[in-house]
Amino acid sequence: MSANEKAEICKRLLKDVDRLPPRLRLAAKYIIDNANDFGLDTIRISADKIGISANSLVRLANHLGFASFEELREPFRISLVEQYDRASGDGWIDRLSEAGDFGEFHARSVRNEIDIVKQSLRLLTIEKTETAVDMLMNARNAYVTATRASYALAYYFHYVGRMALPNLNLIPRHMGSPVDEMMSVGREDVLMAITFPPYSADTISALRLAKRNGTRVILISDSELIAPNIDADLFLKVSLNSLHHFSCFAGAMVVLESLLFHLVSRGGTGAQSRIAGYEAIREDFGAYWQAKLPKVRRT
Repeated sequence: MSANEKAEICKRLLKDVDRLPPRLRLAAKYIIDNANDFGLDTIRISADKIGISANSLVRLANHLGFASFEELREPFRISLVEQYDRASGDGWIDRLSEAGDFGEFHARSVRNEIDIVKQSLRLLTIEKTETAVDMLMNARNAYVTATRASYALAYYFHYVGRMALPNLNLIPRHMGSPVDEMMSVGREDVLMAITFPPYSADTISALRLAKRNGTRVILISDSELIAPNIDADLFLKVSLNSLHHFSCFAGAMVVLESLLFHLVSRGGTGAQSRIAGYEAIREDFGAYWQAKLPKVRRT
């Protein structure tokens, strides 16, 4: 028995899923989407996570030709062990290079992405991280801005961060310039700006306006010298080295994720309560698609 059997099971589940009864369909989707957890958890834990009975998992195992749940789970457990062993070093990247020209090129890309992430996290020192979190948490209002491709990073940071930091604002919110929404930004506020080469003229204008108003600035970029007369209170440098024409955002993303982790942690029970509130509203208004089980008429 090997990890290949796990892949075969998942392929069969994908093929059969639409023809399965509703509860077995939910179980099949869970196994495909959460293979690692399925390999670790007991039948009771898996059933609770899926929202079905343990017997439904036994039925799915029987449908796939296994005598028991444990027999179905075993290939997933073995795959998890093998995955851990391979991931303990960089040998898995070397093996990519053995798969012909495309594999060699893919391995080069993987190494580059890993290097970018490592370098960006090395540059994110404890002191800089704590200072950034303090600045954002203690501000009257915190603003995050970016334009063009890097706007996606600012949007994501705001989407998650506002749950921990209610006074976090994304600018621009629509199609205007950041400066259109900075009329009231002042000395008690913080502006976090994200920009990468070629540097956005709108973002640079926002940085200059912030400094003119006495607003503290956090700059996330590859360089402090993005334009004349730009003076950040805190500079968070990220690696952008890319194998294609555009900047690679992997390093910037892990820096933002690290900041989000600390903001949510620092937010404590208040942040957790707001997160739960956001989730409840989204569920109430059907923001997330969910497979619904048929109602059972009880007599």
